[in-house]
Amino acid sequence: MVKKILALLGKEIAGLHEAAYLLALATFISLILALVRDKLLAYFFGAGHLLDVYYASFRLSDMIYATIASTVAASVLVPFLIKKNKTGQSERHFIDHVFSIFFLGIIGVSAVVFVLMPHLVPYLLPGFAHDPSLPMLVTASRIMLLSPILLGVSNFLASVTQMYNRFLIYAVSPLLYNLGIIIGIVFFYPYFGFYGLTAGVVLGALMHMGLQIPFVASRGLLPRFVFPIDWKEVREVVLVSFPRTLTLSANEIAEFFLIAFATLMGAGAVSVFNFSFNLQSVPLAIIGVSYSSAAFPTLAKLFESGDIKRYVDYMATSARHIIFWAMPVTILFIVLRAQIVRVILGAGEFSWADTRLTAAALALFTASVVGQSLILLFVRAYYAEGKTRRPLFVNVISATSIVVFAYVLRVLYNSYPVFAHFLESLFKVSGISGSIVLTLSLAYSLGVLLNTYLHWQMFHNDYGGWK
Repeated sequence: MVKKILALLGKEIAGLHEAAYLLALATFISLILALVRDKLLAYFFGAGHLLDVYYASFRLSDMIYATIASTVAASVLVPFLIKKNKTGQSERHFIDHVFSIFFLGIIGVSAVVFVLMPHLVPYLLPGFAHDPSLPMLVTASRIMLLSPILLGVSNFLASVTQMYNRFLIYAVSPLLYNLGIIIGIVFFYPYFGFYGLTAGVVLGALMHMGLQIPFVASRGLLPRFVFPIDWKEVREVVLVSFPRTLTLSANEIAEFFLIAFATLMGAGAVSVFNFSFNLQSVPLAIIGVSYSSAAFPTLAKLFESGDIKRYVDYMATSARHIIFWAMPVTILFIVLRAQIVRVILGAGEFSWADTRLTAAALALFTASVVGQSLILLFVRAYYAEGKTRRPLFVNVISATSIVVFAYVLRVLYNSYPVFAHFLESLFKVSGISGSIVLTLSLAYSLGVLLNTYLHWQMFHNDYGGWK
């Protein structure tokens, strides 16, 4: 039975449309599992202090993942592996040397963070500095450090599975990650308490990695440690991945600051921020990610062929499709925000006050979904041109602006009751404790809209026919 399942997962999927449909279906199922995950968290904990600790425990591990593990993403390594395969060079040599330096790097950074965790958490998440739950947060954050290591190795192995068109393995892996978290909530938490939740995250990451291993091993390409390191191979990968990694890191740093601000806004603020952010990611994934991913290969081919007019026209067409679909979804989410939140999250410990506050934050996040979707398209367009530094420059400006907006809006909310009253009245959350968290959602959307404008203007300056 196990062999049959592995054989099915290892089936080659060479057709473009077949692979695209498979990935789209997997994305949809993954979103469903993510909503089930959030539903369970809301049911058992509500938007409260314990869930704040859980979400906060992800921050340092997510930062390590964005800054180190993403350097060996499949989108970076696959072109190298394909080139090695076509030119008859040793894939084994490339894999071993890049993996050796990557693994040593992420283990080293994680070890340092593990030791310094009791000092880092109070400084980076100031709301927990004098909280009785600080020791629990430190321990949970230490456990979470296993996640970027496992997911980083999984991403590395996924480059091999994708090179050989084993898209089913790639598609199923994220499902297992969310399934592991759900197992942690339903089965581990009742027996092991809070740390059962973190164990579920580690289990999900372990299953994500474990699914890649059988096929990679069957090809004889499981990475091995080697020494001395061939720095030429490593340097080529770093030069390509570094701008991309910094771009991801800029967004992760901005979110880190927003969570840090949320820890100072009372119990439940971190949870409300994460619940609303996850919900707005659904239309973004279905529309923005799908269209930008589908457009990327064609944009790359058109630019490579030198057909700039068709390249620009294709960009304009893609942008119009994104706006056409994202705009009504945005309006729908804003108008029906309370109903959406109540249906998806409203049960158990998740109160009506939690619903109203999360719904208001969702509306503010959703206001920038069109912009977020267009940014994904612009970034991929510049990646198709080989210009990875330009999106990095814009994203750094945007991330900085998000942090500045968050700080300014927080000061305005605390210093000017008129502003606080206006924001609460507009989204019908007057009298609900913790409504200051809405300033974070507003800051994020303002930063995204600035990012969208800068990308749009930059592309217009590069291609005068862009409309």
